[in-house]
Amino acid sequence: MEWQPDEQGLQQVLQLLKDSQSPDTATQRAVQEKLEQLNQFPDFNNYLIFVLTSLKSEDEPTRSLSGLILKNNVKAHYQSFPPTVADFIKRECLNNIGDPSPLIRATIGILITTIASKGELQLWPELLPQLCNLLNSEDYNTCEGSFGALQKICEDSSELLDSEALNRPLNIMIPKFLQFFKHCSPKIRSHAVACVNQFIIGRAQALMDNIDTFIESLFALAGDEDSEVRKNVCRALVMLLEVRIDRLIPHMHSIIQYMLQRTQDPDENVALEACEFWLTLAEQPICKEALSGHLVQLIPILVNGMKYSEIDIILLKGDVEEDEAVPDSEQDIKPRFHKSRTVTLQHEGGEGEEGEEGDDDDDDDDDALSDWNLRKCSAAALDVLANVFRDELLPHLLPLLKGLLFHLDWVIKESGILVLGAIAEGCMQGMVPYLPELMPHLIQCLCDKKALVRSIACWTLSRYAHWVVSQPPDAHLKPLMTELLKRILDGNKRVQEAACSAFATLEEEACTELVPYLSFILDTLVFAFGKYQHKNLLILYDAIGTLADSVGHHLNQPEYIQKLMPPLIAKWNELKDEDKDLFPLLECLSSVATALQSGFLPYCEPVYQRCVTLVQKTLAQAMMYSQQPDQYEAPDKDFMIVALDLLSGLAEGLGAHVDTLVARSNIMTLLFQCMQDTMPEVRQSSFALLGDLTKACFLHVKPCIAEFMPILGTNLNPEFISVCNNATWAIGEVCMQMGVEMQPYVAMVLNQLVEIINRPNTPKTLLENTAITIGRLGYVCPQEVAPLLPQFIRPWCTSLRNIRDNEEKDSAFRGICMMIGVNPGGVVQDFIFFCDAVASWVNPKDDLRDMFYKILHGFKEQVGDENWQQFSEQFPPLLKERLAACYGV
Repeated sequence: MEWQPDEQGLQQVLQLLKDSQSPDTATQRAVQEKLEQLNQFPDFNNYLIFVLTSLKSEDEPTRSLSGLILKNNVKAHYQSFPPTVADFIKRECLNNIGDPSPLIRATIGILITTIASKGELQLWPELLPQLCNLLNSEDYNTCEGSFGALQKICEDSSELLDSEALNRPLNIMIPKFLQFFKHCSPKIRSHAVACVNQFIIGRAQALMDNIDTFIESLFALAGDEDSEVRKNVCRALVMLLEVRIDRLIPHMHSIIQYMLQRTQDPDENVALEACEFWLTLAEQPICKEALSGHLVQLIPILVNGMKYSEIDIILLKGDVEEDEAVPDSEQDIKPRFHKSRTVTLQHEGGEGEEGEEGDDDDDDDDDALSDWNLRKCSAAALDVLANVFRDELLPHLLPLLKGLLFHLDWVIKESGILVLGAIAEGCMQGMVPYLPELMPHLIQCLCDKKALVRSIACWTLSRYAHWVVSQPPDAHLKPLMTELLKRILDGNKRVQEAACSAFATLEEEACTELVPYLSFILDTLVFAFGKYQHKNLLILYDAIGTLADSVGHHLNQPEYIQKLMPPLIAKWNELKDEDKDLFPLLECLSSVATALQSGFLPYCEPVYQRCVTLVQKTLAQAMMYSQQPDQYEAPDKDFMIVALDLLSGLAEGLGAHVDTLVARSNIMTLLFQCMQDTMPEVRQSSFALLGDLTKACFLHVKPCIAEFMPILGTNLNPEFISVCNNATWAIGEVCMQMGVEMQPYVAMVLNQLVEIINRPNTPKTLLENTAITIGRLGYVCPQEVAPLLPQFIRPWCTSLRNIRDNEEKDSAFRGICMMIGVNPGGVVQDFIFFCDAVASWVNPKDDLRDMFYKILHGFKEQVGDENWQQFSEQFPPLLKERLAACYGV
């Protein structure tokens, strides 16, 4: 006997569905309670499917809602549905997939794929065959409903469908889908392409076997009148470019012609999919060859796509010029992620390794619309193509640019400024001759009456900051800085944000060039404190932190400290311990403390205390959570990480002055726990702090060394690059303080370090820190480390040859010299590498130079003049000259 609803029960369920559409919160709460009660009855779910599939007298939104509540139940506790209920639901779904209402069909499709994704594809063997079978139905609704369900299953379970687990159903499904590319209904054609598209990136075997048919069928759809079909065709070609470019190359010319058309499609969704093609093509080796002849068509199309659309301008409130008094809504503020501290070394000819990570904020700045759109995609495509073609792009661009940049319509002028920013990286060389006259125009655009023009001018100018700083300061730096500072105080929030970000970029490029203007800069930044709403305050902290990083100890002047510290400390006192706004403020204070050094002393105590409290609170909460996860919430460990990093900043800035603070706190006990935390970023930051405390006040660290060293040893695991890097660095700092007392601990770490320095593909920073630490271990315990010389001398020498002369390099090289003294044979095979490393020193201290001299001459005497002659013939000319000039060999 088929299940039938009870009339009274049905009325209850219908009442619940009506109530749940009410906007009133009290009603909503009652609905939730009622749902929990009804879920106690096994056949409640039967009522829900009955309303969805059979109760045609109800209105569609109510029926659909019934299905969505059922979907949530399936998600939450399908495992506990009685088999009779589960079977009834599955049967009803398949029998009604052809409901005349598109909304009901779609809801049933969602329900089917939710059941399927609960591991039921294996346990519902008739599902795929039946859906595929229903595609042949004469009834449009049945065909469309089944395809809709199949598309959702393909999206959710593409990997499973291409596995042995289900006996490879794609062998049947893919050829079947391909037949429907020619169907008379655009909706069906669109489903068919979308289904096959799910299997391109995973290179499903069944699709690869039919790849040529697939591509031919796509070409046949190229002129389809339905925009959804065109969009799916474009998406397919973009993905094929990544995985099967070999199959597209023979047709590349016509594909490019097609994509040029589609990038101008009247439907923006199609244009956006097509525009992705240029982004993907730019990453392929054949890009230059394939596109050279088409730039003349492509560049104007991309440039045209970079204008704001009318809808963008409405969404961005492009006509609102002054909104600085309007508070931010909380959902506008994107979560911030703190990047934990990584210790790096200074390189020849430049700063530490920061450069590579700093480029993630390139693209243009309409964050409020962080949805990817045609403007952003066109700008990104122009940016990557500029990097491929370099200055060859300019003949196609410059004639256009002139007309854009000076256009009377602000929308067109704005797009021209964006174009100029997008090509900054790739075409910098070719742009240099034009920059002296373009700069004043761009700086003038900072005063434009349209806020969206002012904000894009900020971004574009920041992309040329490197060039600005390379010119005499009065030429462009001074006027640019003056105007940017005014924009930081703009009446429009978007402009404030763009100006703050641009100024941070300028600070990074200009560094100490800014010192003469510090007073003026600080006045502006401090004034902004009182003016900014929530979101921009967070960006302001970043601009202040970057300023401190850029000018360093020049900030340590009483007048500057007097301007800067009171507002920062006022904010610090205002924020509660659980407020996430502490992250950017702590990062900012960490930079400020490092820059101010002793100038930070008057402020350090409350800052230090609070950091210790944040670490302690987080550890306590983590402990409670691990013991009773149902009673307590897991803590947000970012609070602890940021606090550890600020403590590092204090230790680095205050040096020995941090001694009394450490003495009066339990930081060493907390550090012992942090170093063993399960989260890598916590360990990473705790090892950085350990190293900084070791340098600043070893007296307090020394009693803990016996407990700390085994933990450091187990963290020399290159799976976690940054953890391993900071642990390695900390061990090196501990060596320098322990001296000969390091001996009992050498065995805990030495083998791992030697293994890391010999590992292929180890990042440069980690190699350098590992080499320094091996050298320092050898410096304090040469007898223990020297026997391993032949195992590490070659990679040791190559990884340190590019490091600047500094304390770390000095101690490491002394260590190598002492080890060579103990085991001269260990270096014989690789002596040329040692010579090269010695030659990388510009000004070694006198006694270190003597050590080098003795080793080089000792080796020469050992082998005799004739052999030395032969040996030094292998030297590159530059190395020969340096060794002859500095050491007379």
